[in-house]
Amino acid sequence: MIFQGRFADKVMVVTGAAQGIGAGVATRAAAEGASLVLVDRADLVTEVQQAIMATGGKAVSVQCDLETYEGAAQAVAAAIESFGRIDILINNVGGAIRMRPYAAFEPAQIDAEIRRSLMPTLYCCHAVLPIMQDQGAGTIVNVSSNATRGIRRVPYSAAKGGINGLTQALAMEYAESGIRVVATAPGGTQAPARRVPRNAEGDNEQERAWMAEAVEQVTSCAFMKRYGTLEEQIAPILFLASDEASYVTGSILPVAGGDIG
Repeated sequence: MIFQGRFADKVMVVTGAAQGIGAGVATRAAAEGASLVLVDRADLVTEVQQAIMATGGKAVSVQCDLETYEGAAQAVAAAIESFGRIDILINNVGGAIRMRPYAAFEPAQIDAEIRRSLMPTLYCCHAVLPIMQDQGAGTIVNVSSNATRGIRRVPYSAAKGGINGLTQALAMEYAESGIRVVATAPGGTQAPARRVPRNAEGDNEQERAWMAEAVEQVTSCAFMKRYGTLEEQIAPILFLASDEASYVTGSILPVAGGDIG
């Protein structure tokens, strides 16, 4: 369902916008009137930009690595250069790289999971806050996960737990500046096959078995006993980003078929 004009005159930055939830959020927000800044390190993000513009939407794309602070600063600077302000930041970068028992993770793999699923959100929040403070308003929506309680992905779970803490602490600290900070906590989500794989090295047979165990745990813990759809994840994110949620801050909304994580 499209809410015409819901984001008219709003500038929205969406990270991880090349595919999946991020691309869906950006595309629907554009249809609802937002001017989009699409951020991803994959060049596929330009395809999302072109699709939005082909339907009359406003969008620019920025290729940068949000696992570095320089990347976050680059994204914010591009948004200001293009549109002069940032009303909404959707922090969507993240995703488990590997599935395995925690004792089987190598130290470098633990570090990689934290860099992937925590640091982009930390960096982007830090980079955007001065802009929103100067404006006296702004909304940050962090995409967390219900995997704070889950198996075979402990480093990812820890990263998402960090995002939950960040959401609540920032909401408290910056409410007087007119800035709302909220999050969704998606559960398992059906999506088209990733064009950029989560694990570039590929999974071996044992890792595929561990992945199957994680999928079974996610499905069995959901009251609805199924994965959600992309649309079922996109809609709550955009609700929290909108003025309809103007009295909601510091909240983490589980979107996981009854599993609160």
